Amino acid sequence: MWRRTEYGNRTAGIIDIQTKSGVFENGGTVSMYGGSHSTLSPSFAYGGSSGHFNYFVSGDYTTNTLGIESPDGSSDPRHDRTHQYHGFAYLQDIVDNNSSVTAVLGTSNAIFQIPNRVGLQPPGLDGTVGLGPLNADSGNFVLNANGATAFASENLDERQREITHYSILSYLHSTEKLDYQVSLFGRYSSLFFTPGSGVGDILYNGLAQTAYKRDVAYGLQAEGAWHVFTGHTIRFGVLYQADDTLSRTSSLVLATAPGRVGSPNRNPLCLDPAQTCQVSAVPLSIADNGSKHGYNYGLYAQDEWALTDKVTINYGLRYDAFSAFDAENQLSPRINGVWKPTDTTTVHAGYARYFSPPPFELVASQTVSRFDNTTAAGSGGPNDTPRAERADYFDLGMEQKLGSDWTVGLDSFYKMSKNLIDEGQFGAPIILTPFNYAQGRQYGGELTVNYSHGGFSAYTNASYERAVGRNINSSQFQFDPGDLAYIATHYIPLDHQQLFSLSAGASYTWNKTHLSADLIYGTGLRRDGATPNGDSVPAYVTVNFGISQDFDVADLKGLTARFDILNAFDETYIIRDGTGIGVGAPQFGARRGFFFGLSKAI
Repeated sequence: MWRRTEYGNRTAGIIDIQTKSGVFENGGTVSMYGGSHSTLSPSFAYGGSSGHFNYFVSGDYTTNTLGIESPDGSSDPRHDRTHQYHGFAYLQDIVDNNSSVTAVLGTSNAIFQIPNRVGLQPPGLDGTVGLGPLNADSGNFVLNANGATAFASENLDERQREITHYSILSYLHSTEKLDYQVSLFGRYSSLFFTPGSGVGDILYNGLAQTAYKRDVAYGLQAEGAWHVFTGHTIRFGVLYQADDTLSRTSSLVLATAPGRVGSPNRNPLCLDPAQTCQVSAVPLSIADNGSKHGYNYGLYAQDEWALTDKVTINYGLRYDAFSAFDAENQLSPRINGVWKPTDTTTVHAGYARYFSPPPFELVASQTVSRFDNTTAAGSGGPNDTPRAERADYFDLGMEQKLGSDWTVGLDSFYKMSKNLIDEGQFGAPIILTPFNYAQGRQYGGELTVNYSHGGFSAYTNASYERAVGRNINSSQFQFDPGDLAYIATHYIPLDHQQLFSLSAGASYTWNKTHLSADLIYGTGLRRDGATPNGDSVPAYVTVNFGISQDFDVADLKGLTARFDILNAFDETYIIRDGTGIGVGAPQFGARRGFFFGLSKAI
């Protein structure tokens, strides 16, 4: 597993996709897929060539009533319709035997309703005494907004729209000793969230916010590979990216004040200065707008050195810097080795220093003080700017082939982080916001077993992971003061830690009929227990089945039909229960679904 220096700014997986080369064959497919949850998804793809010009285009539309995870475990949650449109184009002009110009274009337009739980009434805000009646379940006095103190949860009408467009223009040139590519790129992304009437959101959350966020990114990437010495491949490159973000929010909130004699709130608790009390039922409108320009750049150089036909070493340096809400930089060494003692055994080991700035477009730009003395006030903690994560990463693993049918792999990793970046949902818009733990540790291992013989194949992946952090040191106002005090001196599991995960599956192909089955098991993500993130939701297992048939006769030639059953045993399982550090709402996995599809080659 390479820890190469050309990959920077994110500790994420790299998917190596090899695109077609040479002349594209003219043709494509059209398909229709749909079924449970009112799912309907038509799509098309077509590609071809004309002389030295190649092209490929695709598009799809998806709608269903499970756009966002169910908040209550129902099969078709209330108010969860989504409409999503996607388009893609790949255009290539082969200039000569050594050069080509390529354009990649993409677009996505996704509209979501935010799903509602059914049968609830406003519970009141913890720590705030409202002007409404006592909610016996929560023990809080509910809020009053324009005279309303009740609002059925199923009538909430939050909606969100997400748009992304991107484009890449690349020039590639290859010679015997030197290959290089220069690319220009740009991306536009926006998010628009509306709360519906607003009264319901105020009663439930103390805040009804209309939010618009936009990020325009653009830059240049140039890289090359120099085959100058026998056994060595020298790689080098540079990346520059600039971002311009815009944030426009308008928030309806209710005024609050410390309890005092003569408070407009008639509840006796509001005579106590230790209490926070609603003092008016008339919502206030608070505008909080901002914009920011930021940039980052990186330089790298590395040598892939084949010492022998059995040992390869990859070593290099990467330098990264960014300037946005914060300004930081780092020089990162990396070294990796692969040893093949036999034709069937591969052993790899490596070390990498990583530098990961917080996602610029997701950093919260809220002016916390504007919401003081309102129902949307912060916890009173500071609002330190998220920092870049700096990490030391070690990995060791091996892969062994057993005969011609079996492959077994074992991988392990250990990561130590300073200013570990985590993300949470704070507020109604479905968008994650980064924050830091001052110290973090993550470690684990994975066992993989694959079998393939004739038309039958099967796999099993089992993994164990621990991920903990201590001392939240940015965006502290988002968290409960008691949680912050505990985390300041104790490591806690991160909300996305799942101690044990297992996936397994098998497929069999016979006479153009393809059968498949797979399962996923997990011990569950974190939730609050005796301590923050101190417990986990229940373990779960889901099983899926599929069958497809290719037709190759007469008018049916090129037609494929398929039928899938997802979550075949209708497991009702919790992804998150709404508690935990950075967890915004309860989420359940999709219930059983039956889906049918037809595709036709054209």
